[in-house]
Amino acid sequence: MVSDIRLTDDITIDEDELEFSAIRSQGAGGQNVNKVATAIQLRFDIANSPSLPDDLRRRLLALSDKRISKDSVLIIKAQEHRTQARNRDAALDRLKALVRDASVTVTPRRPTRPPRSAKRKRVEDKRKRGDVKKQRGKPSLD
Repeated sequence: MVSDIRLTDDITIDEDELEFSAIRSQGAGGQNVNKVATAIQLRFDIANSPSLPDDLRRRLLALSDKRISKDSVLIIKAQEHRTQARNRDAALDRLKALVRDASVTVTPRRPTRPPRSAKRKRVEDKRKRGDVKKQRGKPSLD
């Protein structure tokens, strides 16, 4: 039974495209950490995935993410929970977040200039403000 995993509203991938492996967690944790492989390593081949659109694939590969290997394989390691199931869900959530971030296209900024009337108004306001400050001085002896 192969299920689809929904990454975004438009993109779903087959679970066959993902490779999950259980590994031992790092760090402190006593005896449990030494004998139980609860951490999950998710591997996803970005370049050979038929589910990803070409433009999204290019954007994912262009990311300067250290989790993407030279072979264009995304490797996500999840070890913050005590069970494999929760670590598996955490790894999938990270994959979804990465794809969601890469799927957002940024529209390039079109440089604009302030209109001449705005420049004139700004200078006029500055002059008025200067006049107000000038009125605060000591009165002259005239």
